[in-house]
Amino acid sequence: MTIPPRYLDELRNRLALSDIIGKRVKVTRAGREYKACCPFHKEKTPSFTINDDKQFYHCFGCGAHGDVIGFVMQHDNLSFIDAVETLSALAGMQMPKLDPKAIEHAEKAKDLHALMEDATAYCEHILHNDKSEARVLEYLTGRGLTIETIRAFRIGYAPADRQALRKHLKQKGYDDAQMIEAGMVKKSAKGGEPYVFFRERVMFPVTDRRGRVVAFGGRILPDHLRPPDRGDYTPAKYMNSSETPVFDKGRMLYGEAAARQAARDGQSVIVTEGYMDVIACAQAGFKGAVAPMGTALTEDQILSLWSMIPDDEKVPVLCFDGDNAGRSAASRACERILPLLKPGQSVRFAFMPDGEDPDSLIRAGGKVAFQTVIDAALPLFDFIWASHMAGRRFDTPESRAGVTKALEKHIFEIADSNVQSHYRQLLRTRISEIFFPRKQNYGGRGAGGRGGRGKKPSMPSLKIRRPSGKNNLMPAKILMAAVINHPVIYPDIEEEFGRVEVTHEGLGRVKGALIEALDQDQGLDSAAVQAHLRDEGLEQEMSDILSESVYVHAVFASPKAEQALGEGETVSGKWIECLRGFQENVLKTEIKKGWKDAFERSNEDDEERLRTLVQLEAEDAQA
Repeated sequence: MTIPPRYLDELRNRLALSDIIGKRVKVTRAGREYKACCPFHKEKTPSFTINDDKQFYHCFGCGAHGDVIGFVMQHDNLSFIDAVETLSALAGMQMPKLDPKAIEHAEKAKDLHALMEDATAYCEHILHNDKSEARVLEYLTGRGLTIETIRAFRIGYAPADRQALRKHLKQKGYDDAQMIEAGMVKKSAKGGEPYVFFRERVMFPVTDRRGRVVAFGGRILPDHLRPPDRGDYTPAKYMNSSETPVFDKGRMLYGEAAARQAARDGQSVIVTEGYMDVIACAQAGFKGAVAPMGTALTEDQILSLWSMIPDDEKVPVLCFDGDNAGRSAASRACERILPLLKPGQSVRFAFMPDGEDPDSLIRAGGKVAFQTVIDAALPLFDFIWASHMAGRRFDTPESRAGVTKALEKHIFEIADSNVQSHYRQLLRTRISEIFFPRKQNYGGRGAGGRGGRGKKPSMPSLKIRRPSGKNNLMPAKILMAAVINHPVIYPDIEEEFGRVEVTHEGLGRVKGALIEALDQDQGLDSAAVQAHLRDEGLEQEMSDILSESVYVHAVFASPKAEQALGEGETVSGKWIECLRGFQENVLKTEIKKGWKDAFERSNEDDEERLRTLVQLEAEDAQA
């Protein structure tokens, strides 16, 4: 039984090799790769390496080497077909029903990869060596691209000659049928010789996840670099390869192979619109940039984005134009993404300044200008909220009920019950804050109030959303995240930090390690503090603390606090404010929960007890 290579490639791409091996042996991260003690021979020191990007494992001890299929075959003692069936089930793929045509198709794919590679090399040669086309290279460098970048992305040029590339490929041994199947040559409608599809265009090779060229995007030259249009015919600015046995545009992303490696190195995955955007981003240092092939993001491409990111928090940034068309495109992307959300998997939305795309923005304002846009990207929930709230008035019960219903409709599209539950809770909180703000009564009497306390100061600009839940660890995580990211505040909050009560064993160890390190050297920076925690074996606990799920509740605790602080605000000041807020809210939280429980149980005794507590709280506030 022969299984098409295309199916096997898709199977390998859908499964992370480290995940499959990690289910059978203990795997640890080692830079860009993973390590483990070899499962095929006895050893105490790990010599078994796993590379997800290159999709292979290798043992330097016994020489074992292979891909995910070979590993399952050897480790689980399965035949090739049984191993593929096992992995197909994990990947959610249906084993193909093979027939002679499928086998023939698989054999053709091997030749098509070689043909596309030769076509790429030809176009590169024309760009760099054909003096008659020197204007094309000057055009590209004039747009800010370096020769190194041009070569790294293998950009080339297809000359105007309708037969030049066809003749070259024929000399390489390919026939017209293969060129037509690869999308490089088209049949003549008038019965003449087949002709080259891409002509007089800058050529952008599209590679699969393994770096093999499978398609092209061709950009027309500017008007001043090419002959005038003939008659009423105006050529399209971009032309893309049609789908072939090796190219499925709905599954692939331009720049994906390089972006996967960049994501492994800790860079953000950024989705742009076109080829030049990806290239400009990469040249500016944003090497995790990718682009769909001239269409809206598909479900397969969204899943690919998440699969690129090795961290638990998988949140790529989607870039859109800042105009109405860009907002509409973002809304359509949102509709596709919502049903696919899972814990730790989301997106953020970044909107470009009017009239700009990543390519033009980077050329005009450099890396800083684009980084500013990325830093301002909206979380998915905030984008949904803003889409419904912006520019509208909600001064009637009907309008408020209408927008609430529309927001709930979006949230119900989330298939994962856990994620949907959190979205619903956040929606209730946001609706309550905006439509039903709580009136504050601080018990003041006159200007001075009882006890001369005066008027309660206004709430801080950086509000803390305190999640509900029994034995909540979020307050301790927020306070420790601020200390880890900004150890310079420690001298200002040393006494208060020492009195913070931490009941969780792991977090308690982090607190102790922080005090130990900063008591000895208050000049440590964040990197040194984090290194100390790792040395103490607290890397997992630190990872739980330094996460977006913590920063969303208190921005001042994040590494980017300075960008969110208002005038006159400091991290140490927000830290003290936060601590006081947690201390003051303990009783209020318990009372609120008690009212809810009493209401659900319709228990009058509980309600009377809570009224007494509320009265005591009010009297205490006035004391």
